[in-house]
Amino acid sequence: MNRNGFQHGDGSAAAPKRTGGELMAQAASDYIEKHYKEKFSLQAMASELFVNGSYLLRVFKKYTGFTPLAYHNHMRCEHAKELLAASDLSVSGVGKSVGFVSPAHFSHVFRKETGCTPTEYRLRFRKSSEP
Repeated sequence: MNRNGFQHGDGSAAAPKRTGGELMAQAASDYIEKHYKEKFSLQAMASELFVNGSYLLRVFKKYTGFTPLAYHNHMRCEHAKELLAASDLSVSGVGKSVGFVSPAHFSHVFRKETGCTPTEYRLRFRKSSEP
C-alpha cells in the first residue's frame, strides 16, 4: 500500500477489480509522488496521463479526498517531516529540498498541514543520534 492508501494490484484473481477512476487516481498519485519536488501543474499532470484536467481533478478528489494540489503539498510535507526529524538541514534547506521556493510559503503550508511550524515539529520529533 502506498502513502495515500492505494494498493498496487498484481492482477491476480484475488485482487478486487478497480474502476477506471480508481486507476486514474492511482496513476495521478504515483505521478505526484514521483514529481513532488517540482512546481505543481494540473495541466502538465493531466497531459502526462492523457486526460482532461477537470476530469482528473474530479476523479482524484473522489477517490483520495484530496485535490491534486493539496496532495502535492501533503507529499512535500511528509518528506519534510522525515528530513526535519532526521537531518541537520536548516528549516529553509528542508523546504528547498522538498521543492518549496520560499521559506515563508514552506512554513505556511507545513503549519496548515501539520498544525505546527517546521521548527516546532523538529523539536518534538527529532531523532537522537545517541543510543
